[in-house]
Amino acid sequence: MTIREVLGVAPVIPVLTVTKLEHAVPLARALAAGGLRVLEVTLRTPCALDVIEAMGRAVPDAIVGVGTITRPEEFEDAEQAGARFGVSPGFSPELAAAARGVSYPYLPGVMTPSELIATRLGGFSALKLFPAREAGGVGLLRALGAPFPDVVFCPTGGISLQAAPEYLALPNVACVGGSWVAPGPLVEAGDWAAIEALAREAAALRRPA
Repeated sequence: MTIREVLGVAPVIPVLTVTKLEHAVPLARALAAGGLRVLEVTLRTPCALDVIEAMGRAVPDAIVGVGTITRPEEFEDAEQAGARFGVSPGFSPELAAAARGVSYPYLPGVMTPSELIATRLGGFSALKLFPAREAGGVGLLRALGAPFPDVVFCPTGGISLQAAPEYLALPNVACVGGSWVAPGPLVEAGDWAAIEALAREAAALRRPA
C-alpha cells in the first residue's frame, strides 16, 4: 500500500502507546472490530516492537504501523517486527534516506511551511501535521491548502472526537490521528468492549457532504 492508501482506510488512525505486551492483541482486535484497522504503535515503550509483531500476527486484518520514528535505525527494527507503515513527528534527510531502505511507506511530520517545503523536496507529499492543535489546527491547514494543493495531511495532536469533523471537512486532510479511542485507563482495565465502542464512533466520522 502507498501511504495515501493507508491514510484512506479510515477517518481516524489510533495513536497507541502500549505499556504491556499482553494488551497488544485484545487492543488491536477491539479497534479493528470497531472499524479502525490502521493502527499506529508509538516507539515510546520498551515493548513497542513486540507489540507491533504481536498485533500483526494475531490480527491480520489490521494494518499495524510504527510511530514516533526519530532515529534512522528504527526503520529497519520496525520492518523486522512487521510494521506496514512508519510515522515520524518530524523530518530530516537522514530519516528520509532510511525510509527508502525499507519496504513500507513513510509519513514524515511537519509543523511549519518551511518544513513542508523540505519534506516535499525530499519526495513526500503526504504528511503528518504535529502537534496539530499547537501548530494552528484547522486554520493552519486551511492556509496551507492554497500554496501546497498537492499535499495531504494526517493532523495529530490534541484532536478529539468533537474536533475531528472540522479537520475532516478540509480537502487536504485525509484522516486524523488520535489517542482518544484507546485511553490509558480503559486499556489498563481491559475494557475492550468500551474501546470497541469508541472505535466504532470514530469510524463513523465522515466528511460533510
